[in-house]
Amino acid sequence: MIALTLDRIAEITQTALGGSARPDTVVDGPVVIDSRQAAPGALFVALGGERVDGHEFATTAVEAGAAVVLASRPVEAPHLLVDGGDEEVVAALARLASHVARRLGDPERGPDAAQIVGITGSSGKTTTKDLIAQVVDRTGPTIAPAGSFNNEIGHPLTVLRADEDTRNLVLEVAARGIGHIAHLCEVAPPRIGVVLNVGSAHMGEFGDRDAIARAKGELVEALPPGSDTPGRGGVAVLNADDPRVRAMASRTPARVLLYGTGEEAHVRATDVELGATGAPSFVLHLGGNTVRVQLALVGAHQVHNALATAAVAAELGMDIGEIASALGEATPVSRWRMEVIEHEGMTFVNDAYNANPESMRAALATLGALAKDRRGVAVLAHMAELGEDGGQAHERIGALAAETGVAHLIVVGDQAGGIADGAERAADDGRWQGESIRVPDAEAAAAALRDRMRTGDVIIVKGSRVAALEKVVDLITEEDAQ
Repeated sequence: MIALTLDRIAEITQTALGGSARPDTVVDGPVVIDSRQAAPGALFVALGGERVDGHEFATTAVEAGAAVVLASRPVEAPHLLVDGGDEEVVAALARLASHVARRLGDPERGPDAAQIVGITGSSGKTTTKDLIAQVVDRTGPTIAPAGSFNNEIGHPLTVLRADEDTRNLVLEVAARGIGHIAHLCEVAPPRIGVVLNVGSAHMGEFGDRDAIARAKGELVEALPPGSDTPGRGGVAVLNADDPRVRAMASRTPARVLLYGTGEEAHVRATDVELGATGAPSFVLHLGGNTVRVQLALVGAHQVHNALATAAVAAELGMDIGEIASALGEATPVSRWRMEVIEHEGMTFVNDAYNANPESMRAALATLGALAKDRRGVAVLAHMAELGEDGGQAHERIGALAAETGVAHLIVVGDQAGGIADGAERAADDGRWQGESIRVPDAEAAAAALRDRMRTGDVIIVKGSRVAALEKVVDLITEEDAQ
């Protein structure tokens, strides 16, 4: 974090100094919520929890070097005290992050100003965030969250990792309701906003896709007006192939950059090909120039993620050759997202972090492309938060798995039963010759898979986070290693 004295932090966060806190003490270390990560000059944020209360570790954090504790009740350590409970601690954290983001991103800093990029969408946020961060890191020091650190706690903590040397702040913003993205954009006002898609994720919470689009569009509404001056003004990077995203152009004062596969896109892909490894290549059209891009990431859906990345990178001053080179060298960063593991002659695609109908379809398409003359096996759990359409959505995925031609479909948990139903209906109609197996949990899925897998198989594992299907791959690979 940028160096600030305690009295200045107290002013920014609207807190009071307590304990042995001295106004002139400087905080210039990390901001952490885990006392084990405390270091000299750190600010330790004490949050309550069902099993662990951070206040109980305040002394431990200070002994490790933390300069101060942000707390909702007095502790036996230098502290900044909020007027309220955990919610006020989180609000104080957000105020501190907002101060840092606005200071670092101030256009008056000229070329030293941090470029703040916000990314949202129903699926692909984390992968695209990782891709953008890797590519634009070539323009200067870049901060991005680990994994999906994209909520009201993770978002400010990521911002507070930035310092005076940071040139790019690449942030993933998520929503579980109207107003959530608007709040995160207040914490770190983006200059560039990327909207990937409007899908079915969290349909049960929002009700319909139009409500999801309203929530995602809060990102482009938060952008500043566009400008003809390079490096200044807001830029909305929108997926031209998604009608609801393309329509967001009317909701923003920013300059609009469209990406996609159609002629109207400013950043476009043509001649998409999928290689034997499942990694796509395509011709990138940008600024009147073209170049062929070969990705290392797996899945045809990565082309759109790469186009969004190219649009951001071009806005940050990279030329098409640099962009193509950086895209080709980018690798998976966050775990359990199209993570390819070669093991004992089999290919595992561990995409177990989360699932919705769109990402399930992408995963099955990748399985089909990778398998070709090999056997395909799918281990699938339920897709959470789909609302009233959940039953039919699961059945459609089961039918698609059958259409993909998987030899074995292992369906995990009662909530995923519709997937098995859809596949078994296809078998009854003579459209599928594979086997459907229903199991209660990840451990049983690993056992069922071990009984059926053989050398040469391509196995994809995918489900919503609560199913923890990454255990399936871990159980098999770890047992074989013993």
